[in-house]
Amino acid sequence: MVYFIFLLAILLIASLRQVDQYERGVMFTMGRFTGVKEPGWRLVVPVFQRMKKVDIRVKAVDVPDQKAITKDNISVGVNAVIYYKVSDAAKATIEVENFYYAVSQLAQTTMRNAVGEVELDELLSQRDKVSERIRGIVDTASDPWGIKVDNVELKDVALPAEMERTIAKQAEAERERRAVIIKAEGEVVAAEHMAKAAHILSSSSGALHLRTLQSINDLSSDQSNTVIFAVPLEILRAFEKMGKEK
Repeated sequence: MVYFIFLLAILLIASLRQVDQYERGVMFTMGRFTGVKEPGWRLVVPVFQRMKKVDIRVKAVDVPDQKAITKDNISVGVNAVIYYKVSDAAKATIEVENFYYAVSQLAQTTMRNAVGEVELDELLSQRDKVSERIRGIVDTASDPWGIKVDNVELKDVALPAEMERTIAKQAEAERERRAVIIKAEGEVVAAEHMAKAAHILSSSSGALHLRTLQSINDLSSDQSNTVIFAVPLEILRAFEKMGKEK
Protein backbone atom coordinates (compact mmCIF):
# COMPACT_ATOMS: atom_id res chain seq x y z
CA MET A 1 0.00 0.00 0.00
CA VAL A 2 2.81 2.37 0.90
CA TYR A 3 4.57 1.58 -2.34
CA PHE A 4 1.38 2.19 -4.29
CA ILE A 5 0.90 5.61 -2.65
CA PHE A 6 4.55 6.45 -3.26
CA LEU A 7 4.26 5.43 -6.91
CA LEU A 8 1.05 7.42 -7.29
CA ALA A 9 2.73 10.52 -5.82
CA ILE A 10 5.65 10.18 -8.22
CA LEU A 11 3.24 9.78 -11.13
CA LEU A 12 1.28 12.84 -10.00
CA ILE A 13 4.41 14.96 -9.74
CA ALA A 14 5.59 13.78 -13.15
CA SER A 15 2.22 14.71 -14.61
CA LEU A 16 2.34 18.35 -13.42
CA ARG A 17 3.21 21.03 -15.96
CA GLN A 18 3.68 24.71 -15.19
CA VAL A 19 2.28 27.25 -17.63
CA ASP A 20 3.77 30.71 -17.04
CA GLN A 21 1.77 33.93 -17.26
CA TYR A 22 3.16 34.78 -20.70
CA GLU A 23 2.38 31.31 -22.08
CA ARG A 24 -0.59 29.23 -23.12
CA GLY A 25 -0.62 25.43 -23.13
CA VAL A 26 -2.10 23.69 -26.19
CA MET A 27 -3.35 20.31 -25.00
CA PHE A 28 -3.53 17.16 -27.11
CA THR A 29 -5.16 13.95 -25.86
CA MET A 30 -4.24 10.87 -27.85
CA GLY A 31 -3.27 13.15 -30.73
CA ARG A 32 -6.45 15.21 -30.77
CA PHE A 33 -6.68 18.88 -29.77
CA THR A 34 -8.63 19.14 -26.50
CA GLY A 35 -8.18 22.75 -25.38
CA VAL A 36 -5.87 25.58 -24.35
CA LYS A 37 -4.60 25.71 -20.78
CA GLU A 38 -4.33 29.01 -18.92
CA PRO A 39 -1.33 29.94 -16.69
CA GLY A 40 -0.80 27.81 -13.60
CA TRP A 41 -0.07 24.18 -12.73
CA ARG A 42 -1.78 21.79 -15.11
CA LEU A 43 -2.14 18.01 -15.01
CA VAL A 44 -0.93 16.17 -18.12
CA VAL A 45 -1.42 12.42 -18.11
CA PRO A 46 1.74 10.76 -19.45
CA VAL A 47 1.48 8.72 -22.64
CA PHE A 48 -2.14 9.77 -23.24
CA GLN A 49 -1.72 13.54 -23.21
CA ARG A 50 0.79 16.08 -24.47
CA MET A 51 0.94 19.83 -23.96
CA LYS A 52 2.83 22.31 -26.12
CA LYS A 53 3.58 25.71 -24.61
CA VAL A 54 3.21 28.79 -26.82
CA ASP A 55 4.76 32.15 -25.96
CA ILE A 56 2.17 34.92 -26.47
CA ARG A 57 4.48 37.90 -25.82
CA VAL A 58 5.15 40.48 -28.53
CA LYS A 59 8.06 39.41 -30.71
CA ALA A 60 10.37 41.64 -32.72
CA VAL A 61 11.65 39.98 -35.87
CA ASP A 62 14.39 41.62 -37.91
CA VAL A 63 13.58 41.22 -41.59
CA PRO A 64 16.95 40.95 -43.38
CA ASP A 65 18.02 43.19 -46.25
CA GLN A 66 16.00 42.64 -49.38
CA LYS A 67 16.82 43.80 -52.88
CA ALA A 68 13.80 45.35 -54.55
CA ILE A 69 13.00 47.48 -57.60
CA THR A 70 10.72 50.48 -57.22
CA LYS A 71 7.92 51.39 -59.59
CA ASP A 72 10.24 53.77 -61.47
CA ASN A 73 12.83 50.97 -61.97
CA ILE A 74 15.37 51.96 -59.32
CA SER A 75 17.13 49.18 -57.41
CA VAL A 76 17.13 49.68 -53.64
CA GLY A 77 17.96 47.64 -50.55
CA VAL A 78 15.42 47.70 -47.72
CA ASN A 79 15.21 46.10 -44.30
CA ALA A 80 12.56 46.25 -41.62
CA VAL A 81 11.49 45.05 -38.20
CA ILE A 82 8.09 43.48 -37.58
CA TYR A 83 6.33 43.33 -34.22
CA TYR A 84 3.74 40.60 -33.76
CA LYS A 85 2.27 38.26 -31.16
CA VAL A 86 0.26 35.08 -30.98
CA SER A 87 -3.43 35.87 -30.55
CA ASP A 88 -4.65 32.27 -30.83
CA ALA A 89 -2.26 29.63 -29.45
CA ALA A 90 -4.28 26.76 -30.91
CA LYS A 91 -4.12 28.08 -34.49
CA ALA A 92 -0.42 28.97 -34.15
CA THR A 93 0.26 25.33 -33.24
CA ILE A 94 -2.18 23.50 -35.50
CA GLU A 95 -2.47 25.63 -38.65
CA VAL A 96 1.21 26.36 -39.31
CA GLU A 97 4.32 24.25 -38.73
CA ASN A 98 6.65 27.06 -37.58
CA PHE A 99 4.98 30.44 -37.29
CA TYR A 100 8.29 32.20 -36.48
CA TYR A 101 9.76 31.20 -39.83
CA ALA A 102 6.45 31.64 -41.69
CA VAL A 103 5.96 35.24 -40.52
CA SER A 104 9.55 36.15 -41.40
CA GLN A 105 9.25 34.75 -44.93
CA LEU A 106 5.86 36.38 -45.45
CA ALA A 107 7.24 39.76 -44.34
CA GLN A 108 10.18 39.50 -46.75
CA THR A 109 7.96 38.73 -49.74
CA THR A 110 5.43 41.40 -48.84
CA MET A 111 8.14 44.02 -48.35
CA ARG A 112 9.57 43.43 -51.83
CA ASN A 113 6.11 43.60 -53.40
CA ALA A 114 5.17 46.78 -51.50
CA VAL A 115 8.38 48.54 -52.55
CA GLY A 116 7.72 47.57 -56.18
CA GLU A 117 4.34 49.35 -56.07
CA VAL A 118 5.70 52.81 -55.19
CA GLU A 119 8.17 55.23 -56.75
CA LEU A 120 11.45 56.11 -55.07
CA ASP A 121 10.31 59.58 -53.95
CA GLU A 122 7.23 58.11 -52.29
CA LEU A 123 9.30 55.38 -50.64
CA LEU A 124 11.67 57.95 -49.11
CA SER A 125 9.11 60.61 -48.15
CA GLN A 126 6.20 58.36 -47.10
CA ARG A 127 7.95 55.50 -45.35
CA ASP A 128 5.19 55.25 -42.74
CA LYS A 129 2.58 54.74 -45.46
CA VAL A 130 4.58 51.89 -47.02
CA SER A 131 5.15 50.34 -43.57
CA GLU A 132 1.43 50.44 -42.82
CA ARG A 133 0.66 48.76 -46.13
CA ILE A 134 3.11 45.95 -45.34
CA ARG A 135 1.62 45.57 -41.86
CA GLY A 136 -1.92 45.29 -43.24
CA ILE A 137 -0.99 42.63 -45.80
CA VAL A 138 1.04 40.53 -43.36
CA ASP A 139 -1.64 40.83 -40.67
CA THR A 140 -4.38 39.67 -43.04
CA ALA A 141 -2.31 36.77 -44.43
CA SER A 142 -1.23 35.55 -40.98
CA ASP A 143 -4.67 35.81 -39.36
CA PRO A 144 -5.51 32.14 -40.12
CA TRP A 145 -2.35 31.24 -38.18
CA GLY A 146 -3.56 33.05 -35.06
CA ILE A 147 -0.98 35.83 -35.46
CA LYS A 148 -1.64 39.52 -34.79
CA VAL A 149 0.81 41.96 -36.40
CA ASP A 150 1.08 45.12 -34.29
CA ASN A 151 3.55 47.18 -36.30
CA VAL A 152 6.06 47.16 -39.14
CA GLU A 153 8.90 49.68 -39.38
CA LEU A 154 11.17 50.19 -42.38
CA LYS A 155 14.57 50.72 -40.79
CA ASP A 156 16.71 51.65 -43.77
CA VAL A 157 16.49 52.25 -47.51
CA ALA A 158 19.87 51.81 -49.22
CA LEU A 159 20.32 53.54 -52.58
CA PRO A 160 22.98 52.99 -55.27
CA ALA A 161 25.96 55.34 -55.01
CA GLU A 162 25.13 57.17 -58.25
CA MET A 163 21.55 57.70 -57.11
CA GLU A 164 22.74 59.19 -53.81
CA ARG A 165 24.92 61.66 -55.73
CA THR A 166 22.00 62.57 -57.97
CA ILE A 167 19.71 63.21 -55.00
CA ALA A 168 22.43 65.30 -53.31
CA LYS A 169 22.78 67.47 -56.44
CA GLN A 170 19.02 67.83 -56.66
CA ALA A 171 18.82 68.93 -53.01
CA GLU A 172 21.65 71.45 -53.53
CA ALA A 173 19.93 72.90 -56.61
CA GLU A 174 16.70 73.20 -54.64
CA ARG A 175 18.48 75.08 -51.83
CA GLU A 176 20.07 77.46 -54.34
CA ARG A 177 16.69 78.08 -55.97
CA ARG A 178 15.14 78.96 -52.63
CA ALA A 179 18.05 81.28 -51.79
CA VAL A 180 17.62 83.17 -55.09
CA ILE A 181 13.88 83.49 -54.52
CA ILE A 182 14.36 84.81 -50.96
CA LYS A 183 17.00 87.30 -52.14
CA ALA A 184 14.75 88.52 -54.96
CA GLU A 185 11.81 88.91 -52.56
CA GLY A 186 14.04 90.94 -50.23
CA GLU A 187 15.10 93.22 -53.07
CA VAL A 188 11.47 93.77 -54.06
CA VAL A 189 10.55 94.78 -50.50
CA ALA A 190 13.59 97.07 -50.27
CA ALA A 191 12.70 98.73 -53.59
CA GLU A 192 9.13 99.31 -52.43
CA HIS A 193 10.32 101.02 -49.25
CA MET A 194 12.85 103.12 -51.17
CA ALA A 195 10.12 104.21 -53.57
CA LYS A 196 7.90 105.24 -50.65
CA ALA A 197 10.75 107.16 -49.02
CA ALA A 198 11.54 108.96 -52.30
CA HIS A 199 7.89 109.89 -52.74
CA ILE A 200 7.69 111.31 -49.20
CA LEU A 201 10.92 113.34 -49.64
CA SER A 202 9.86 114.73 -53.02
CA SER A 203 6.41 115.71 -51.80
CA SER A 204 7.63 117.65 -48.73
CA SER A 205 9.29 121.03 -49.28
CA GLY A 206 12.79 121.17 -47.80
CA ALA A 207 12.78 117.49 -46.84
CA LEU A 208 15.54 116.58 -49.26
CA HIS A 209 17.71 119.47 -48.03
CA LEU A 210 17.28 118.36 -44.40
CA ARG A 211 18.15 114.79 -45.37
CA THR A 212 21.32 116.04 -47.08
CA LEU A 213 22.37 118.02 -44.02
CA GLN A 214 21.76 115.00 -41.80
CA SER A 215 23.95 112.83 -44.02
CA ILE A 216 26.75 115.43 -43.92
CA ASN A 217 26.50 115.57 -40.13
CA ASP A 218 26.86 111.78 -39.91
CA LEU A 219 29.92 111.81 -42.17
CA SER A 220 31.62 114.65 -40.30
CA SER A 221 31.95 112.55 -37.14
CA ASP A 222 35.02 110.85 -38.64
CA GLN A 223 37.85 113.20 -39.73
CA SER A 224 39.27 110.63 -42.14
CA ASN A 225 36.19 110.82 -44.33
CA THR A 226 36.27 112.89 -47.50
CA VAL A 227 32.95 114.64 -47.97
CA ILE A 228 31.67 115.62 -51.37
CA PHE A 229 28.88 118.10 -50.90
CA ALA A 230 25.93 117.55 -53.19
CA VAL A 231 23.72 120.53 -53.83
CA PRO A 232 20.06 119.61 -53.36
CA LEU A 233 17.82 119.89 -56.38
CA GLU A 234 15.62 122.33 -54.47
CA ILE A 235 18.43 124.93 -54.41
CA LEU A 236 19.14 124.44 -58.11
CA ARG A 237 15.45 124.88 -58.87
CA ALA A 238 15.41 128.07 -56.81
CA PHE A 239 18.29 129.46 -58.91
CA GLU A 240 16.46 128.35 -62.00
CA LYS A 241 13.34 130.29 -60.98
CA MET A 242 15.41 133.37 -60.25
CA GLY A 243 16.94 133.22 -63.72
CA LYS A 244 13.53 133.00 -65.35
CA GLU A 245 12.21 135.97 -63.41
CA LYS A 246 15.10 138.17 -64.72
